[in-house]
Amino acid sequence: MQIEVLRPQDMTAQRMARWAELQAGDITLDSPFLSPDWARTLERVQRQTSRQIRVAVAIVEGRDVAFLPVRVGHLTAMPVGAPMCDYQGLVAEPGVSIDARRMIQALGVQRYDFCHMIEDQAAFAPYARGRQLSHIVDVAMGYDAYEAARREAGTSVLKDCDKKRRKVEREIGPATFTAFSRSQADFDQLVAWKRAQLDATGQTDIFDAGWTLRLMQDLFERRDPDFGAGLFTLHFGDRLAAVHLHLHGKQTVHGWLIAHEPEFERYSPGILLFQDILRWMDATPYSRLDLGPGDYRFKRELANTGVGVTHGFVGGVAPAALVRHAVYGVRRAAEALPLGKMSELPGKAMRRVDVLRGLR
Repeated sequence: MQIEVLRPQDMTAQRMARWAELQAGDITLDSPFLSPDWARTLERVQRQTSRQIRVAVAIVEGRDVAFLPVRVGHLTAMPVGAPMCDYQGLVAEPGVSIDARRMIQALGVQRYDFCHMIEDQAAFAPYARGRQLSHIVDVAMGYDAYEAARREAGTSVLKDCDKKRRKVEREIGPATFTAFSRSQADFDQLVAWKRAQLDATGQTDIFDAGWTLRLMQDLFERRDPDFGAGLFTLHFGDRLAAVHLHLHGKQTVHGWLIAHEPEFERYSPGILLFQDILRWMDATPYSRLDLGPGDYRFKRELANTGVGVTHGFVGGVAPAALVRHAVYGVRRAAEALPLGKMSELPGKAMRRVDVLRGLR
């Protein structure tokens, strides 16, 4: 097996088509984060950052069999678009055996850190250090069938949504849903609400990096039916109540950035908007709403399926890999102690450092 390393912009149309072909062959890979267009877009918007986007291509008998996009630095590599990227993985030909360590070595780095690697990918399974569930709503049978199944499962979230929708329409005004809105003002309000939320919760302002806003704007302005971002809005009367910016592939809408007017919190406008999106999907090519990882109640109640994702790293005996191994050792020891929230601090510190690394 030969491994070739390329810049996304240098990939031929034939190779881009091959990547898209392999991705289309597995619904699990239908995430916009695994699209060749994601890598190309990030290479364009991150032009002034300290890391470079590269794609490791595995070749067997002259045939491209696997693609792995990464963002490489001097010693380490990270997922393309981190921390704005909710999935990582190989886009590969079924049945092909890939040596993950060899691919990372070909990229010229000592270590590759991943945070949301698709769990069932055999090449990276030995390097996982932890897992979580990414929640997915499958509405391939239509919204009515999905709603009935959720009711039979004992979940009341959709019934509660209907009650709150009636309440808001009595007290404020009509609840108006818009899909693929072109409103720049509503897009800007999403950013403002998200920044306020990050500040209020003491989290890193991801928009300070500059490239993150360029990425969102680029995807918002796209008109490609198979890749881009859609702005979904919900108004109560004449006021914006909630706004979501979601990525989409050919069949999947991926929940990405969500925010709402704090004044309307009691009506759960963000969840009402998710319900509107699921209903809207009946008349579209989209059959899956991926809510992403995170143990939130609304995700657990809306989702009817999911996919496991893992975090960890690939590396050998190089210094950068040994450092990461030691950090994971401290994290594992802390999480094994009965200290409640204190046991989570090393993991939280790792994630925060990785966010800052990705934004550079």
